[in-house]
Amino acid sequence: MIRVPILMYHSVTDTPKDETRGLSVRPSDFAEQLAYLAGSGFTPLTFGDLAASLARGGGRPMPDRPVVVTFDDGYADFHSQALPVLERHRFAATVFVTSGWLADAGADAAGRPLDDMLSWGQVREAAQAGIEIGGHSHSHPQLDQLRDAELRDELRRNKGLLEEKAGVPVTTMAYPFGYSSARVRREAGAAGYVAACAVANAVADAVPGGRQDLLAVPRLTVARNTGMDKFRRAVEGRGVPLLYLKERALTKGYAVVRRTRYAIRQVVAR
Repeated sequence: MIRVPILMYHSVTDTPKDETRGLSVRPSDFAEQLAYLAGSGFTPLTFGDLAASLARGGGRPMPDRPVVVTFDDGYADFHSQALPVLERHRFAATVFVTSGWLADAGADAAGRPLDDMLSWGQVREAAQAGIEIGGHSHSHPQLDQLRDAELRDELRRNKGLLEEKAGVPVTTMAYPFGYSSARVRREAGAAGYVAACAVANAVADAVPGGRQDLLAVPRLTVARNTGMDKFRRAVEGRGVPLLYLKERALTKGYAVVRRTRYAIRQVVAR
């Protein structure tokens, strides 16, 4: 079994807005983190590459030190700040795009973007540079709180728009806020996604042909307060539960709240 750190980034900027500050990363920190991964012998995979290897079991051999770099939402600074660093180190990455938030979404605009977003042209340019484009819902809701018809529309509209406008197959996604449920995961699979990222702040166990749930793959949060010591220990898989003790406790506690909230809504709706 090989352990795979799947890193979750959002915005890469020196001047984040208040709403994105906590999950943003300074460009200088991102460059230092990528340099560490490259210099330490990590082999970058897209999330789709990882999922394909795990699903097939006998497909692409897993490298000794795999790492997956992912970005959520689709902020404009991915194109201006992150992509040049990735290209310099020849690193693959996956961007999970919220289609209704894009700068030129036009009639498809939905939800409330938290900062400047990529344009469709920049999404296509990233895809042409070898970046995997994944889904992240259409309007960035809490998917596990939606009714079935709304949930299906969020997942399928997002996937359809990305495939149509970016011109690439879209087979992976990440749940907004990391929130999912058995119902959400079933709908994700029915929409055509073969693998999906949660958060969980744990290192993924890669067992080709194993029984891991490819629609609930854990990631590690990289945020503004992630110093290099924590980053090194996280990607090396050293003491991850303690490194993310606060985040994991909050995630578990809020999962109970969300399940209760959804159950109450179902009762009221009857």
